[in-house]
Amino acid sequence: MRTRTERASLFAPRTGADIPSAIAMTVLLSALVLVLATAISSPLKDDVAWLLYVARKWLAGGRLYEDLVEVNPPLIVWIYALPAMTAGWLGVAPKTVSAPFFAAIVLGCSWWTADLLHGRAALFARRLPSFGAIGTVLLLLPGVEFGQREHLLVAAALPYLALFARTLQGEDEPRKTAILVGLLAGLGCALKPSYGLAFGILELVGWACGARPLRIASVSALTTIGLYGLGVLMFCPAFLQNAVPLALALYGATDTPCWQILLDSRLLLGGVSVSVLLAMLSRRTLPAAQPFLRALLIGLAAFALAATISYVLQGKNWFYHRLPASTAAVLALLLWTAAVLRERPLPIRRLVVPATLAAAALGGFAWADYERLQTWVEAAVEPDLSTEVRLERLVKRENAKTYIAFSEWIALGFPVVNNTGVTWASRFDSMWALKGELWRARQDGTAPREWPIRRLITRDFVANCPDLAVVDTREGINYVAVLSASNPAFAEAWSRYHQIAAFDGLRVLKRDEAGCTAPVPPHRQPKMTAMVMEPP
Repeated sequence: MRTRTERASLFAPRTGADIPSAIAMTVLLSALVLVLATAISSPLKDDVAWLLYVARKWLAGGRLYEDLVEVNPPLIVWIYALPAMTAGWLGVAPKTVSAPFFAAIVLGCSWWTADLLHGRAALFARRLPSFGAIGTVLLLLPGVEFGQREHLLVAAALPYLALFARTLQGEDEPRKTAILVGLLAGLGCALKPSYGLAFGILELVGWACGARPLRIASVSALTTIGLYGLGVLMFCPAFLQNAVPLALALYGATDTPCWQILLDSRLLLGGVSVSVLLAMLSRRTLPAAQPFLRALLIGLAAFALAATISYVLQGKNWFYHRLPASTAAVLALLLWTAAVLRERPLPIRRLVVPATLAAAALGGFAWADYERLQTWVEAAVEPDLSTEVRLERLVKRENAKTYIAFSEWIALGFPVVNNTGVTWASRFDSMWALKGELWRARQDGTAPREWPIRRLITRDFVANCPDLAVVDTREGINYVAVLSASNPAFAEAWSRYHQIAAFDGLRVLKRDEAGCTAPVPPHRQPKMTAMVMEPP
């Protein structure tokens, strides 16, 4: 077997010009500048902003899953603590640090993947073109969801997929490399444990294709996940005691019917189907002299299909849940297209149908990504038009010290809190848990006793007595009416608020100077109402 150096020499270009590398790096740097400029200039994505807030509060001594209610495993909070802590040291906005931090992670994973692919086929004779292609996809595909758990997960999975393809070819795993690749993949899976199913299906495909059942990388990944689980049990037991029961009891309120998920994911399903079809036809359409390309295509297509199954089973119709499957499918389509264009293994007439399908799938992904990026860039160019910025200005104008929003939309609280420094008057990021409690009550007639959401929200509200409160009138649930009917203390406190602004379907109310506990004048006595639901 040739050494790595000999293989690189074998596939070295005959000319001195390295035009593909120059093009790839130009595209990559352009994508990097675009993403960083947009991420820093536009409002933070609500989930990212909330996790940065949780990380900052945790660093300041807040008790995770007790003072701060979060349903995600703690690893993502520990990771976000790094940019949150750095931003605090530098005295800058968290997004100024978080965007380059996430970019460094995905580009580091891209480079490692390109290095693991280097020299395995003529297409990978140079590292830079591979690095440029992988890095550009990871930078641009997420759009505003840049830095989400699924984004980091798929970046961490790519080196594992590269090594997986090498083992399909019978190549021995470099021990240290395999351990590190498995460690990274295990940490990626730990960010979203439900994607363990995707890695499991990938391994089953590998076994069916002749890979060893127990590889160093897979054992390392399983060991990492096991040690992480043990660490959570020892150092963060509140996650299992509080977050898991809460999610099991109430998170189903945000579920979407399977048929709706499949309908809204037709682009993803089409792209994944094409990538799987190309993998099945790879013996006929890819160069027979370079079987590694087929092995890599099989790995990417299998992971895309497995990640799609994981996404659908979660029951959440959220775009960022599609990122692992979308990324793997796009890379599989690009791999097949690049290999065919470079080698032309078959007459053109025999490639027309698969090439048309690949082009259509890539075109669909590209157009959808363009629309997402356009919206994100517009928010960066004209941030004053966003609801978040308008709320931030109101908070600053009223010199508010405490703040809350009655809405399932997290963005009304975050990044408003991150950018103004105002204190959030709740342990919850939004009203999703209250919506879940009401949903559960409709399901079985009772609310979970272990999570009295209404009592927790009203207690936080009365104790913190926020200066400003936002009511979202676009939703079908009148959260204020629900809380007022369930707690007289909340109703009395709420009677001290008067409206000062209304825009974008929101009502902004300010508390009277008297506070939340002084006697209420007769004309301001609260009217208790049993009305819970309002038409959307």
